[in-house]
Amino acid sequence: MKIFIDGQEGTTGLRIHERLKARSDIELLTIKEDLRKDLSERSRLINESDITFLCLPDDAARESVSLVKNEKVRIIDSSTAHRVSEGWIYGLPELSERRYESVKNAKRLSVPGCHATGFNVLVYPLIKKEIAPFYYPFCAHSVTGYSGGGKKMIAEYEERPQRMGYESPRQYAISLNHKHLPEMQKTCELSAPPIFNPIVSNFYSGMVVTVPVFARFLTNKITAKEAHSFFESYYEKSKLIKVMPFMGEGILDRGFVEASALSGKDTLQIFVAGNDEQILLISRFDNLGKGASGAAIQCMNLMLGVNETTGLTI
Repeated sequence: MKIFIDGQEGTTGLRIHERLKARSDIELLTIKEDLRKDLSERSRLINESDITFLCLPDDAARESVSLVKNEKVRIIDSSTAHRVSEGWIYGLPELSERRYESVKNAKRLSVPGCHATGFNVLVYPLIKKEIAPFYYPFCAHSVTGYSGGGKKMIAEYEERPQRMGYESPRQYAISLNHKHLPEMQKTCELSAPPIFNPIVSNFYSGMVVTVPVFARFLTNKITAKEAHSFFESYYEKSKLIKVMPFMGEGILDRGFVEASALSGKDTLQIFVAGNDEQILLISRFDNLGKGASGAAIQCMNLMLGVNETTGLTI
């Protein structure tokens, strides 16, 4: 199978290329450095491929899709451009058996945003199984490494000795219009977007997304321990999502959830903590792994009919 990465010089594109170049089951199509922005050459490679990854800004990703003339070409888009678009499959297969099948058969697939992945794996099951109502006023807090901001932010943080304020966590998107909100709302079928509070901090990669829940406002009131059992059952067949032991049993070192613990891995961990009235749902993963390139490769594997963990770091 021929694979082309359109935009392989970006953070996500580079990681996808690194993971795929050693594989013997695919052929990587490459573009010459001086032709990376040449439309005719990009078009040729896209239409020669079986699958093309788009690792581009949104407008450029839309442009690349417009270049597809070969109806057999399948697209995996890592940008925000098509995550809520009709005709595009949202690439988070663990959410349901039906979504697994949709990913396998996808012609056009959009890779979820990293923050949205952490939110959706926690909230979607609650809505799907009618534990929480679709109008529940969800909020989410997310702490992420600076690599999620791409090359520009990486450069800013690597120069941080000369930049005041970069040593401390920095809250952003306080206007409540973060670009991941539409996919959170649509995927979980919520009546309104959640309040989302993202924070970037001075470590390279990894993230923790936390969703607090009041048990008394649920459609089907459950305790924290019951919620833990629910998530264990929901994701028991998943190869990349693991529900960790109940937080009340002291599994963490000194009680801390370290955001960078899964840096370099493609797995995702779910923690559940709390009591009979208040529940904390926490997802931890690498924003560049299950939050980006790892998720893209997992979806490619499913589309090719091979083991979904092939080439991933578990």
